[in-house]
Amino acid sequence: MLVAVLGLSACGHEDTHPGQPVTKRKLVFKQMLRTLEPMGLIVRGKNPYDSAQFLQLATQLQSLSTQPWQYFTPDSNYPPTRAKPDVWNKPAEFKQAQQKLVAATDQLANVAKSGNLDTIRPAFGAVESSCKACHQQFRGIPH
Repeated sequence: MLVAVLGLSACGHEDTHPGQPVTKRKLVFKQMLRTLEPMGLIVRGKNPYDSAQFLQLATQLQSLSTQPWQYFTPDSNYPPTRAKPDVWNKPAEFKQAQQKLVAATDQLANVAKSGNLDTIRPAFGAVESSCKACHQQFRGIPH
């Protein structure tokens, strides 16, 4: 069993760089996903809508949306990153994608204050769209 564990640990890449920027940004993105998913279930009618809970999640996502970008440093394009070279080759476009996400999460948090699920749905859709667009342009397969 020990041999199997050691063999599996050799398959992945560990972030051993100073400050571990790849690991830190991945953790923030995972937190964002864990916050976004329950809201998606609510807006799609798969879970009951609780306005206070949804507002809490939207506010948390709003805060998280500003956090991962500081970890895309010039020296952080190494395994286990999934970032495409365009992150560094097209910094203005990457910054614009960041700003679009932050603006969309700001709008979602503001609309969530209304408690009106019909106005929340399109704002949530805008957040999902900004995530998807950024992933398509700036996220690739693991190195």
